Amino acid sequence: MEPFQTRRLGGTDVMLPQIGFGAAPLGELFTKVTEHDAEATLAGAWDAGIRYYDTAPWYGRGQSEHRVGRFLYRQPRNELILSTKVGRILRAPARPERFDTGFWAGGLHFEHHFDYTYDGVMRAYEDSLQRLGMNRVDLLVIHDLDVWHQGSQTMVAAKLAQLANGGYRALADLKAAGMIRAIGAGINELGMIPRLLELFDMDFLLLALKYTLGEQETLDAEIPLCVERNVGLIIGGVFNSGLYATGPVPNAKYNYADPTPAQLVKAEKIAAVCARHGVPLIAAALQFPLLHPQVTCVIPGAFARDQVTANLAHVRRDIPADLWAELKHEGLIHADAPISL
Repeated sequence: MEPFQTRRLGGTDVMLPQIGFGAAPLGELFTKVTEHDAEATLAGAWDAGIRYYDTAPWYGRGQSEHRVGRFLYRQPRNELILSTKVGRILRAPARPERFDTGFWAGGLHFEHHFDYTYDGVMRAYEDSLQRLGMNRVDLLVIHDLDVWHQGSQTMVAAKLAQLANGGYRALADLKAAGMIRAIGAGINELGMIPRLLELFDMDFLLLALKYTLGEQETLDAEIPLCVERNVGLIIGGVFNSGLYATGPVPNAKYNYADPTPAQLVKAEKIAAVCARHGVPLIAAALQFPLLHPQVTCVIPGAFARDQVTANLAHVRRDIPADLWAELKHEGLIHADAPISL
């Protein structure tokens, strides 16, 4: 595949390359990253031709946005596409000496609270502009409105009500004013796509972890709904937090946790099929989502320059059609998964 061939994002006028840059690792997700390495990684991505960058206030509690912004504001603005997210407001901790960074290996010491109201969305957007050093972003994403992050269905319903009663109007106002080009939502869980599309006109969804070489349950009903409404798809978490980049090695993670025995066995079987065809597992993981016509772009993360280079090489690798056919024949990918362009 040609990584920088562009595809239209749903029904918008936004054209994205087939591969972008996911900046969660620059917020020190599981791994500490020096300022030097963060700058080198971003420079490597830019020099290699990557022009779409995705970040969020949550990534390192502001650190990723600062790092991405410090690099990108020096580049020609009309050559890049930038996305960030709304839903969280960062604030100074009441007890700094007791601050816990959680699963971020480092990052900045800010607490957060969720806010999907009109004022909350506008505040989050303006705060992101300040951290990024930019006066606009291209794509704005509703972030982490799901049980995983909100804690219960009751809280999800309450936050959806905030969005319906004002937050979505803020996004629509920003788009109408030309401050953003498209409205999206991040999806981490099954069931949220129908709920969001029932309530809101979405331009695209950033589907994390749920349409990958490792799992495709979204093909049962949710991706078909996106096809029906021409809602674009950007795929994040393409390696399911690591297992489909490294294979089933010690300490590999699957969806931010230790993989179950069944998940390890499935990854082993897929890796074995890839090996029989002389294809690295990571290359198959990067290319698989792009075989679906509704998918516009994949955004693998990186925290080192050589990771960016390797990802691009894997996207360019030729993968024989027989590999995909064997995975489907063995029941290792969904029966409805597209396996050719």
